[in-house]
Amino acid sequence: MKKIILVALVILASASFSTIEAKKDKKNKKKGQTEQPVQLKNSSDSLSYVAGMSVTNGLIPYLMQSQGVDTAYMADFIEGFKEAVKAGDNPQQKARMAGIDIAGQLTQRMLPGVKKEFTDTPDSILTELFYRGFTDALANDTTVMKLQAAEELFKAKQAYNKSAKEEKLYGPNREAGRKFLTENKLKDGVITTPSGLQYKVLKQGDGEVPQRTDKVKVHYEGRLVDGTVFDSSAKHGSEPASFRADQVIKGWTEALTLMPVGSKWQLYIPFELAYGERNAGQIKPYSALIFDVELVGIEK
Repeated sequence: MKKIILVALVILASASFSTIEAKKDKKNKKKGQTEQPVQLKNSSDSLSYVAGMSVTNGLIPYLMQSQGVDTAYMADFIEGFKEAVKAGDNPQQKARMAGIDIAGQLTQRMLPGVKKEFTDTPDSILTELFYRGFTDALANDTTVMKLQAAEELFKAKQAYNKSAKEEKLYGPNREAGRKFLTENKLKDGVITTPSGLQYKVLKQGDGEVPQRTDKVKVHYEGRLVDGTVFDSSAKHGSEPASFRADQVIKGWTEALTLMPVGSKWQLYIPFELAYGERNAGQIKPYSALIFDVELVGIEK
């Protein structure tokens, strides 16, 4: 009797174990794991398997950060990967997979970039019409307009909106600089060159005047027209700064090639001779700048 009970328990346990394993297999299959167990019969088998595992190093962080993949859906990623691998050289499947890939790049990178470009402008990018224009162009659908006309209109709108955006953000800064220079050139001792550079001699030296390609040594302090100091040679140590006269902003190059060694000048530089439309840290686009420059020497 005990033997019969024991046999029954063994059969029941085996059935339970089989049921559990079947559930595990079904669950693993849903997760995208291989159905058949891996068999590494020789060195090439082992090399191939570990090579496949090794190239995944860093992939999951990349998928999360660059592709926006939620790791809770890795099984779906694996299924998609398998479909792409299975497609092989099938031209229809390759085209479909390429469409999915480009859609990801367009959605996550290109579209946000274009939207950002038109932020704070009179126009804005509407997602659905952006996608429609994209697919119509690929399908050669000229119902609305031809591709060349679309490209020309886009460039025109880019230029218009860029100008409007800059005017909104930096117009006041440009006008403040122009107002300052207009008033400053009327002050005693201020000299204006044909380029628009203004300077005032604080101390006149009697040394050599640098050529454009000479390497000069200078002490300096740079300020915005509102008095904000954005840089100085003192911030970088007690020694004077050293550089070629033609490797700085145009206003500096012009002034340095007029100054005798031993001079100290105050420069008033319009934005066209400074950083122009560029944003340079504390220096906003279209900024007029003021510099105190002392020419210490020329390195021969």
